[in-house]
Amino acid sequence: MRENRRSGRTRLRPRATVAALTAAVLVGLTAVTGCDDPSTATRSGNGRQKAPRPSPSPTPVWDRSPGSLAAVGDSITRGFDACEVFADCPEVSWATGTDAEVRSLALRLLGPAAATRSWNHARTGARMADLPGQMEAAAARRPELVAVMVGANDACRDSPELMTPVAEFTESFTAAMSALRRTAPKAQVYVSSVPDLMRLWSTGRGNPLGRQVWKLGICASMLGDSENAGEEARLRRARVYDRVVAYNQALKSVCAKDRRCRYDGGEVFDYRFTGRQLSPWDWFHPGRDGQQRLAEIAYRNVTSAKPPA
Repeated sequence: MRENRRSGRTRLRPRATVAALTAAVLVGLTAVTGCDDPSTATRSGNGRQKAPRPSPSPTPVWDRSPGSLAAVGDSITRGFDACEVFADCPEVSWATGTDAEVRSLALRLLGPAAATRSWNHARTGARMADLPGQMEAAAARRPELVAVMVGANDACRDSPELMTPVAEFTESFTAAMSALRRTAPKAQVYVSSVPDLMRLWSTGRGNPLGRQVWKLGICASMLGDSENAGEEARLRRARVYDRVVAYNQALKSVCAKDRRCRYDGGEVFDYRFTGRQLSPWDWFHPGRDGQQRLAEIAYRNVTSAKPPA
């Protein structure tokens, strides 16, 4: 070190000056980095370390406990023939009924509030083409969940030739979902598969009363000439069966395009209804016991952590 005798001050050599400045900068950078790095624990005023705040969890898309429910569909959702012959009985509906024995989806989800927080817009005889209008009515309620069961009447016609084409069926369901989304973009949708009509024929044909009622024209494409085991009758029923399978594939496909829609994975179609679950008047529509089974399936799928496979 050399002294500057004129000023009386000590002058650092250039190399020492650079080293000192570099050290000062490194100390400053270390201090700044320790404050800004989210992975480094911070210190409170008393010198204790504070754990970093956890990141908030993302809100799940599917709410397993919705606060209101609207139902759309056909005679099954209206409880047709479940309480008396050729009459709706919405109080036993699997979706919105108030019957304590059935314990509808609404009762299971909402409890006593089901009386004022659930609405049934289904109509006996409705086909998929009617669903967009029902969806508009349901959307006006601003429900948190919409339960859908429709399609049996598209296959239950006077003859297989009159069944709704699959492309038309798909188009109508797509339009129904769009109608809902225009008014209720965040409403969840639970879609039931169409029941296996051939299974219902196989179960009910053993009952003499049921066979007589079927002659009045109930689902003639499947139930007509119910005791005929000939090749023509077999092929007719097979056509109806295949069409229902195609309808369910359409329901699954359209639902999969909407992140707030759950299809039941074909569980209703696969359910093996017995005589105990069918209406004692027509041996085709679900009776009270059958409505209870449908409510159980729906509740399990709506409240499941994961959607059906």
